[in-house]
Amino acid sequence: MPNFGLIGKDISYSFSKTHFTAKFENDEMDYSYENFDIDDISLFPSILKKHPELLGLNVTIPYKESIISYLDDLNDIAKEIGAVNTIKIESSGKLKGYNTDYYGFEKSIQPLLKPNHKNALILGTGGASKGIAYGLKNLNIPYDFVSRSHNVIAKFTYDELTEAIIKSYQIIINCTPIGTHPNVNECPDIPYDAITSEHLLYDLIYNPIQTKFLICGEIKGAAITNGFRMLELQAEKSWDIWSMG
Repeated sequence: MPNFGLIGKDISYSFSKTHFTAKFENDEMDYSYENFDIDDISLFPSILKKHPELLGLNVTIPYKESIISYLDDLNDIAKEIGAVNTIKIESSGKLKGYNTDYYGFEKSIQPLLKPNHKNALILGTGGASKGIAYGLKNLNIPYDFVSRSHNVIAKFTYDELTEAIIKSYQIIINCTPIGTHPNVNECPDIPYDAITSEHLLYDLIYNPIQTKFLICGEIKGAAITNGFRMLELQAEKSWDIWSMG
């Protein structure tokens, strides 16, 4: 019976189950971790009902925002971000939401930053992008969002992006699922010809290890990184939350 797990949709690719299963085995802890792949967030309560032994959950695309209405409380950072990727199930049965994405992102991008990396462009406006924005704010890096259509937080749509705009944002972060396995020939529709060695391309995707987005950046001389280190760091932070007090 699982003590921990991951809520998401189409999550067979996820690293979380492998990570935590290995952790529990290495540390000789009698816990287990399971993927809960659901087609709609409305199925979330049935998971809790079926698995009363659960102590904590991770949350991934596309439920990082919609999960909030099912929780009893949010910590201050998750409240400010407006997205949750970690849930602690307290002894009272109450559900408290946290965000560890911002931490994993912040700690993983920090060593890669150079003085010329002054502005960031965030591709996508979903739940994952909100944690990234919070991390950038902590690092004092100004940022703007790109979305498929105009919305409250997006400064640009993809079809508005020009080479001049791309050149003015030296950090470009893909927070969309575009390019995730098995759709490895897809990538966000941006003017890659404007990418230079001054750029840093960061993809939250880690399967495949090198997405088409990153390959296109590397061809143009940009520094590139995937989201694997971020995932490791946010997972460890999740464990800290579950195991405290």
